[in-house]
Amino acid sequence: MKITKKVLLATIAAGSMLALAACSGTSGGGEGEGDGGLIGVAMPTKSSERWIQDGDAVKEQLEAQGFKVDLQYAEDDIPTQVSQIENMITKGAEALIIASIDGTTLSEVLQQAADNDIPVIAYDRLIRDSENVDFYASFDNYIVGVQQATSLLYGLGLTDLEGEPAADASSGPFNIELFAGSPDDNNATFFWNGAIDTLQPYIDEGTLVVKSGQTDFEQAAILRWDGEVAQERMENLLTSTYSDGSQVNAVLSPYDGLSRGIISALTDAGYTVGDGWPIISGQDAELDSVKAIKAGEQFSTIFKDTRKLAEVAVNMATALLNGEEPEVNNTTDYDNGVKIVPSYLLESQIVVKDNITEVLVDSGYWTEAEIGG
Repeated sequence: MKITKKVLLATIAAGSMLALAACSGTSGGGEGEGDGGLIGVAMPTKSSERWIQDGDAVKEQLEAQGFKVDLQYAEDDIPTQVSQIENMITKGAEALIIASIDGTTLSEVLQQAADNDIPVIAYDRLIRDSENVDFYASFDNYIVGVQQATSLLYGLGLTDLEGEPAADASSGPFNIELFAGSPDDNNATFFWNGAIDTLQPYIDEGTLVVKSGQTDFEQAAILRWDGEVAQERMENLLTSTYSDGSQVNAVLSPYDGLSRGIISALTDAGYTVGDGWPIISGQDAELDSVKAIKAGEQFSTIFKDTRKLAEVAVNMATALLNGEEPEVNNTTDYDNGVKIVPSYLLESQIVVKDNITEVLVDSGYWTEAEIGG
């Protein structure tokens, strides 16, 4: 029999949060079989390869546990996502796994979920301004930002891939431009803060120069992670800042889709791959960007294994519906404006040309044939 959310969360609250925080690994107590009940899975868009992979992985793993799955994509339209979640509640969903478009816009529909004793798991993007978010599954997003910045420093010869200073590092100066993610995505500020904290010492000493002067998150942010908007901003930066013949040496990009837009802008402006081509970061190890890394267009990406993230979210849902404590490893950092949301954070990896096979192929995430042999 399904245990109501109120009873379940009261039981969990009675347990030790310290014990929860001490848990490790990705397979928690929630590995029991599903009861054939319905789980609602709300994803933001199919326009990103990454979200398709997430949705497929969550659905496949939930079905393997014995659940029925209502998987919906909202194509980055907030009212559509709200309506989809409402329909999941109406259909009798026993739990919701939600990757929000805008983490601040779901308070009313999440209250409907709470009124129906439906637990909510925020998937990768923290849902804000609601007490009705029970758990959060994601990566250590601050570290992702650190890794993005470190990959740029490595590409410029300033550090090794672990971030340790290179013995023969140049004093520069290197011109760098900064991009940030969507301001309505809570993760974007974590990525930004991790990256800027890593780059700032080099900016302060003059090794790195943000020639445009655009160093604030608001200036760098790209709404909805839109690659075309990133391309337009890069074109404007090149026109306004580099028309004097100077060159941009590196671009901090927090997502592969933005990186591809930035690459298009550079190509249109006459940059060619080879000496003088900027070091460009990314995130999500999307196939087109892995190919771009192999071709020398994009320097790096951050690999976040969506299969493991799906496993965490599925184990959380299964544990909740079995009346058990979902496994978490962070109970301090993810404040959604109303509460600290108990979280499980996974690790990520820097990918550059030299370790594509080791990180992505050997793990089975992509094949050599898919990447292009």
